[in-house]
Amino acid sequence: MARKNDAFYFDSFIACAELSSQAARLLADIMRSFDPDKIAERIDEMHAIEQAADERKHEVLDALVTAFVTPIEREDIAVLSDYLDTVVDRIEGVLLRLYFDNIREIRPDALKMVEMIERACDEMGKLLGELPQFKRSKALREHVININSIEEEADHVYIASMRELHTGCDDPLQVFTWHEVYTFLEYCVDSVEHVADTVDSIVMKNS
Repeated sequence: MARKNDAFYFDSFIACAELSSQAARLLADIMRSFDPDKIAERIDEMHAIEQAADERKHEVLDALVTAFVTPIEREDIAVLSDYLDTVVDRIEGVLLRLYFDNIREIRPDALKMVEMIERACDEMGKLLGELPQFKRSKALREHVININSIEEEADHVYIASMRELHTGCDDPLQVFTWHEVYTFLEYCVDSVEHVADTVDSIVMKNS
């Protein structure tokens, strides 16, 4: 039977994954029904999610300071907490760039990428849900592979989008701003893959 402290860490990871999904859904909603004059109103919503993720991370790190025994290595807990927090940071970063780069309309390929962020975060939630019973789980590895596949798919869309941007757009300002937005959208999926790879490594070390 798992110790109470074990449940705290695993529950915190799951909660952070859910916050990532909330952030991804919020970003997708903003981009799909895009109104550039209302982005400022939504930034506070996103920042509240980011603050909640920060608080979860700090709770985990504070617990590590006094913990006598941890379910997995302390360093792995700290790294995984940091990577989970980064996912929300990256998603918030996309919204901030839409705002301060004064994006006026959303390019179709950006909607493809935000949909991949949603899918990746949902898979990450399923993955973290399997972590408490990683020694018996038959689905954990499948979720890692699914996230890797989404990241590869996102890479292809990112490359095609950047190519289209740099060859089909004559406005230097548009090229600059969308180059940045595409890059941060791609960072979001990369950050989810970092979580998946870290979980995979943890499982390998503890199996």
